Amino acid sequence: MQSVSQYLPQPSLSGLTLVELDAPPPMPLQPVQIVGVSQAWRKLLMQAEMAAPHVQVAAIEGEHGSGKQTLARYLFSRSLLSGSSFQRRDAREWLVTDADPSTLAGFTYLDRVDLLTPPGQGLLLSVLKAMQDRPPGRAVVLASSQTPLRQMAGQGLLLPDLAFRLSAVRFSIPPLRQRREDIASLAQCLLDRICTRYQQRPVSLGPGTLARLLQHSWPGNVRELASVLETALLEAVNGIIRPDDLALPSSQDMPVPVMHTTSPADDLSLDAIIRHHVEYVLELNRGNKLRAARQLQISRSTLYRILGNETILAH
Repeated sequence: MQSVSQYLPQPSLSGLTLVELDAPPPMPLQPVQIVGVSQAWRKLLMQAEMAAPHVQVAAIEGEHGSGKQTLARYLFSRSLLSGSSFQRRDAREWLVTDADPSTLAGFTYLDRVDLLTPPGQGLLLSVLKAMQDRPPGRAVVLASSQTPLRQMAGQGLLLPDLAFRLSAVRFSIPPLRQRREDIASLAQCLLDRICTRYQQRPVSLGPGTLARLLQHSWPGNVRELASVLETALLEAVNGIIRPDDLALPSSQDMPVPVMHTTSPADDLSLDAIIRHHVEYVLELNRGNKLRAARQLQISRSTLYRILGNETILAH
């Protein structure tokens, strides 16, 4: 039997698990659970701890399901306003109903500011300008976006002044596929939470299940992982989740990536085609040369020679 706990490193206070679920959020005074070991989480947590007591306006950027709201709650728990209420509002709704700068108080998490129309952007900008004249410690505004705000400003999709004011303090959440070393601890945390909700005994992962979780690209991030595990829990037999219980596409079902076609001006030599394929496999493995060499069934020295533009056919 393969338990997730077998793969968990020693607990670290510098790791952060961001779990964004549809279940009711924790009460304001409950501490946000700290888990995780990846370097990205340690850096993110350090930034949050440093900024939380002082921040007045900040942006949280990340893909859907990556944990933006949970990071906002973590910042709230470490802020000077932790004794007040955590208000989650849709940015568009909030600006229409109660965006009066004179009454702004407490900790407000504005969801999806990247969807604001130009009039809404102008209104939010006026709110932020008004906050400058108020003493710190009375109000905090965190704005979430799936697209980097400064990138949107560069594309003409967001007022530059608004983008710079919101992202002067910026937290960027990496997608789950870029922090696979956190998947084991995240899976354990989520399974414990789901079992508690279903009032069920703890379950374990059968042989090959964790490996299958690690292979998936997780386009839906932590939210997708939570959904997959909840479905698997209902399919599990005798408290063991097997690979077939995971609602994930098998390797046979995965679409085969199409190689880019070459134009007449491209180098059509065999060396160039081999080098292009090696670079493609390396990209699939997120730059991990050892893993790419194993998949290509070549030595690392050969891989380096190919990447160094040496003639391959002579070796």
